[in-house]
Amino acid sequence: MAKPTTIKIRLNSTADTGHFYVAKKNARTMTEKMVVRKYDPVVRKHVEYREGKIK
Repeated sequence: MAKPTTIKIRLNSTADTGHFYVAKKNARTMTEKMVVRKYDPVVRKHVEYREGKIK
């Protein structure tokens, strides 16, 4: 069977709150680690979220 082009990733908050988002990304076109600025409800601010592995 063919390998899927999109993979699930976990976006971890850089504010060290433990909050995370789950997102999909195309592993073939986006080879570098994903960094997105999103809302963290724990600190109630927009912070950077960095890509991590889903366990």
